Formats: sequence, structure tokens, C-alpha cells
Amino acid sequence: MTTPISEFPFTLLADELQRVRANTPLVHVLTNEVVQCFTANTLLAVGASPAMVVAKEEVADFAAIADALLINVGTLYAERLESMNLAIAAANAAGTPWVLDPVAVGVLSYRTEAAKAMLALKPAAIRGNGSEIIALAAGMGLAQSNHVGKGVDSTASSNAALSAAQALAQATGAIVAVTGAIDYITDGEKTWSVELGHPLMTKVVGTGCALSAVVAAFVADAPNRLDAVTAACALIALAGERAVECADGPGTFVAPFLDALHIIHPNQLRQVGV
Repeated sequence: MTTPISEFPFTLLADELQRVRANTPLVHVLTNEVVQCFTANTLLAVGASPAMVVAKEEVADFAAIADALLINVGTLYAERLESMNLAIAAANAAGTPWVLDPVAVGVLSYRTEAAKAMLALKPAAIRGNGSEIIALAAGMGLAQSNHVGKGVDSTASSNAALSAAQALAQATGAIVAVTGAIDYITDGEKTWSVELGHPLMTKVVGTGCALSAVVAAFVADAPNRLDAVTAACALIALAGERAVECADGPGTFVAPFLDALHIIHPNQLRQVGV
């Protein structure tokens, strides 16, 4: 059963945001090279501490001391994949939660096979669009894939991918967030929906990738990973709504988006109370 956002109170978002800002989690980010600066600034605005350590000689040592790890396969090549696998192994050995962002999985076989192999390495959370989540589930024999993504863009709505997300969560033990006009976040048994955000966010490179990094920050030391991932999605969507009020288009969106993330205070969210 899908739980509507009205049943995910802003007070819970406030609690999760307060926890993250109090802990200032160190997030090890192995991400799309196109979005590294934007991702780092988003994490800083939220209250986390980003680090982009990518050399294969360093990633294992750093993943072991980080509070969370993000693996984003957006710009994947052999050396980067080697670093990612080393970082995942070290994170797992240290008990560090890691998040998979399967960018364009289902479109190209190299990244699809790489992400499929990563599923066996127990990600704490998976965040993708409808086509990506369906492709991952299909790769495990959990769904049929009739929606091949158009590059990094989805051809499947989040609603169309909901059952695949739930099956993927049950099979992997990960919290799965499938994002779109409505975000659905599930552990395979319980599902939250987040009906916030704005279409302009899809016109700015990196909003989805940055969201995955924020998901990593929120799962660090999270007492409830489903609530943590949902709070991350809700926070980014809410900041996007606020930023659009100050933006004329995608070119003027980024600054007010970062400002909104920085300004949003847990006490303001508690006053909303819904």
C-alpha cells in the first residue's frame, strides 16, 4: 500500500534534517563527473560534508572512515569502476552504508552489467528514475522492461515503476526511491509518496545526482532508513519548489535552490506540522 505524503509529517522531516545537521556526516562521493561541484555544494547546503576521493589507491581507505558512500555510474569507465568496487568493499567491511544511483542503466550494457553486479553487494539505498529502476528489477528477473531510458532521461513514470521498486527492495534489502513527478520510496513492505517538487528541476543538470548524494547523507547512522530516504527526497523537492519562486528559468534556479536548502530550518518544518 502506498502511504500518501500527508501521512509523512513535516515534523518527521524536521527530525531527520536536525539529525543530519547535528551529525554533519562525511559523505564519500564517487559520482558523475559532470555534477561534482553542484553535488558538493548541495551537500554543504544541507549540512553534510562532501569528499570526492576517486583514486583507486585512496578510495578504500577513505570509504572506511566516511559516514556514507555514494556510487553514481553516470560517467563510468574501467578505472572509475575499479575504484567504485574497491570503495564498496571497504564500506561494507567497515559497516558504512552506501547508495547506488544507476544512471542510464538499461540503456547501455556496460553500466547495466556493472550496476547489476553491485546489487549483490548490498546497497543501503537505490535512487533512480522509472526506467532505471525497472531495468534493475528486470535484470534480477523481477520485472519486464518495456521502457528503455532516453539517455539519462526516463521513459517510464515513477508510478509505472512502483511495483518494480517494491520488488527490488524486497530482493535486495535496500530502500528504493523511484523519482519523478511523484517520488515513491519503499522498503518493499511500506511505501511513502512525496508529491512535492517542480518540473523545472528536470531542466537543471545534476538535481537527481545531488539528491542521491543527499540520500547518502541521510542514511548515515539513520535509525530508520525508509524515513531517512523519504526525508531526503522531500527536502530536495521542497527546496526546489521554493527556488522556483525566485527563478526565471534553469539558469537562475541553482542559487536559490542552494539558498533554500541552507535556510530551511527544522523549526519551520515543525510549524507546518503536516
